[in-house]
Amino acid sequence: MTTNRRVVITGMSVNTVLGDTLEDFLNSLLAGRSAIDRWKAFDTSEIDVKIGGDLSGYEIALKISGLKGRAPDDVIERIERIFPISPWSTQLSTLLAVDAFRDAALFSPMLDLTRVAAIVAGENLNLRYNSAVWDKFRAAPNSIDARYALTAWDGDLSGCIADVLGIRGSLYTVSGACASGNVGLRSAVDEIQRHGMDAVVVVGAVFDINPALLQGFANLGALSVEQFDDEPTRASRPFDVLRQGFVAAHAGAALALEEREFALRRGARIYGEVVGVEINSSGMRSAMPSEEDEARVLQSLLANTGTDPREVDFVSAHATSTQKGDIAEIRALKKVFGAHVRKLKINAPKSMLGHSLVSASTVETVAAVLQMQAGMLHPSINIAQQDAEIDLDVCAGEATPHPVRCLVKNAFGFWGINSACLIKCFDGSR
Repeated sequence: MTTNRRVVITGMSVNTVLGDTLEDFLNSLLAGRSAIDRWKAFDTSEIDVKIGGDLSGYEIALKISGLKGRAPDDVIERIERIFPISPWSTQLSTLLAVDAFRDAALFSPMLDLTRVAAIVAGENLNLRYNSAVWDKFRAAPNSIDARYALTAWDGDLSGCIADVLGIRGSLYTVSGACASGNVGLRSAVDEIQRHGMDAVVVVGAVFDINPALLQGFANLGALSVEQFDDEPTRASRPFDVLRQGFVAAHAGAALALEEREFALRRGARIYGEVVGVEINSSGMRSAMPSEEDEARVLQSLLANTGTDPREVDFVSAHATSTQKGDIAEIRALKKVFGAHVRKLKINAPKSMLGHSLVSASTVETVAAVLQMQAGMLHPSINIAQQDAEIDLDVCAGEATPHPVRCLVKNAFGFWGINSACLIKCFDGSR
């Protein structure tokens, strides 16, 4: 298969505490709203972590009701059949796939479902659900529902998405820790360019975190703990001198991608073109960032897409709000972009969203593309005193008008996984 097949974004969806529609999500970001509050999904009395972005009260039935008349009746029927026997994360993440399909107008007779793929980005998605099952198992082993043999696997989500949407092309789950979304995006580009898929839906799955993992992160020194427990909206503060760690959060998003010519034949609305995605390894089992390898992945991205660094207008930073992580990313940007780095606009979506872990880069890619479409960049909030070494334009304070023709989305994960994608505005002329 030749690789001259270009990949465009034709559909997007999102679900965060800031909103579950693209419009509400963008408006909340531009307004500088924080999604961080106290956890309600579980009891935090015995752990050090009290705050996060909590979607546990999300009204799934209301979302399904809102899709009626906007998605085909048979899709709604399959949702209503599958959801009663599916974990919470599977339900929310499947709805994201349906919403992105709907946004792309892919419920179309032009679509050959044997040429459509579904890729789930993320691993260990159902931690809270699995913890509850194990508690039940310890009390009464024979009480475990036979369906747990299916729902315990992350692959169950991809199966539910394929069932609901009728997808019959490639189907799998990928992982890359907090870079999982970019890993999924690269896999989708590969499916279209090398394996003949017309369309791919990539789902950055909602991670159903449990208190044990939160305490593990706290013990590692990675989380914001105690300092802002009484003011949770101030806790996630990338680039600020008082940053002390990330704030975990629920969120998910999905992207519908198509081969450019197929999308144009359909008359699809195109949000942007995915020009390339690069991934590398720091060669170590570690949670520590590597400035050198973050720079290397950005250099590869620019070189392999034939992009002059001066073409890039905007970087949606990984920026988790850890002391070392934020500095490493800024140093990598300075190394790669040279003098042009002073003209870049950079922002930190996690300042408002918190860190949604495996779905973070998909959620933040949706945010970046929406900003590109709007010509407005959201602020990086909670920067009371910007770190002296982070002497770049990080959009501190207020939303900023800024035309974006070319953007980079960084995503870095534990175990030395470094990634970046490049997306360009699409005008049909190239």
